[in-house]
Amino acid sequence: MLFFVFLSFTPAHKFYVSITQIDFIQDQKAVQITARIFTDDLEKLLRERYEENITLNVLDDEAQIDMYITKYIKQKIQLKINGEMREFTFLGKEYENDIMYCYFEILNVNSIDEFEIKNQLLFDVFKEQENIIKTKINGQHKSFILTRQNDNRTFLYQ
Repeated sequence: MLFFVFLSFTPAHKFYVSITQIDFIQDQKAVQITARIFTDDLEKLLRERYEENITLNVLDDEAQIDMYITKYIKQKIQLKINGEMREFTFLGKEYENDIMYCYFEILNVNSIDEFEIKNQLLFDVFKEQENIIKTKINGQHKSFILTRQNDNRTFLYQ
């Protein structure tokens, strides 16, 4: 149902939502992260915060756009695995209709018993923003909606 709702938005949408998918690929010892964000929402944020003339999805100055996206997302998403803060690496992005897919990765993850995420994406721009977190870790699927008032969640995997 979330997929239908997410795709039914028009560019002038009334709902502010992102979806962050987190997958633990045990045989690669990697956590793969995909953040889906409305392109116009992220563009508004980048214009307010970094550069007022920035335009996403026109393939101009992609290196600078990647730098801004990486800087912002690393400020707004924090991850802990088994109680330890972990840094993630920006792998790239792609556009599909009005959605931007941002890809990140954490390497050298042997196992996950506890996964904590703090996700404050776009809370500083939209009061109504909600961030949906979906995980697939150790074969278990879990999800949760984060809001400005409740911006973090710990998932346990036994």
